[in-house]
Amino acid sequence: MSTEMTQTQSSPTPPVVDWEPQMPPTDLIFDDGEPLESNRHRIAMNLLIQLVHQALAHREDYFVGGNMFIYYSRTQARNRDFRGPDFFVVLNVDGSRSRQGWVVWDEEGRYPDVIIELMSASTANADIGAKKDIYEGTFRTPDYFVFDPFNPDSLQGWRLDANLRYQPLVPNESGWLWCETLGLWLGIWQGTISRETAPWLRFYDSEGNLVLLPEEAEHQRAESERQRAESEHQRAESERQRAEAERQRAERLAARLRELGEDPDN
Repeated sequence: MSTEMTQTQSSPTPPVVDWEPQMPPTDLIFDDGEPLESNRHRIAMNLLIQLVHQALAHREDYFVGGNMFIYYSRTQARNRDFRGPDFFVVLNVDGSRSRQGWVVWDEEGRYPDVIIELMSASTANADIGAKKDIYEGTFRTPDYFVFDPFNPDSLQGWRLDANLRYQPLVPNESGWLWCETLGLWLGIWQGTISRETAPWLRFYDSEGNLVLLPEEAEHQRAESERQRAESEHQRAESERQRAEAERQRAERLAARLRELGEDPDN
């Protein structure tokens, strides 16, 4: 009787392959060559940027941008689905670093905290539609505002609620909207900026004071100094007139005493 020996053959163990995450794209475009809608739109954007620098002059940890691309996913970058808010602010970041655009994966996942779109007839539907949906659902930007520089009644704003849904902001008696993230009001100011007279979107502090441009602050300082000097001049003139009146009164009294035969000097 013979015994058959069956040798079990084992399958070779597949080699272990180290997993590497896909790296984010590096061939990003930061300028599509598309200008702002108008010169007024450009002035309005630059005005808002300057005003934020003025309002946040006491801190360094913020970045403010205008008409800059925001990259937030590989798909968006691959599809060249550009998202460039007209104005945005990000708080609690390194504000000293130079940036061509805002690349979320290079910013520890940070998105804008405040966005303002300067609308026009050709962009209004997207600004309050598709863009608003992305800022709400993807960016989770707490405060979003839209304004058409050619329409003073166009200001609208939204704030994320506890359910991360945008709720419309209610204007105060002046028609201003509160930006909780910045602790400032947004309202319309009629005046001349860069030689163009128009209704401009501007910031006001919590007490209702207009956030001033550097040249406006300097003009206000010079005007206050002029008024102080004028007040000092008026005070000195009043003192001179009082002294003159006192001198004339003394002279009349002396003349009266002489008429009575008395010497006013004794």
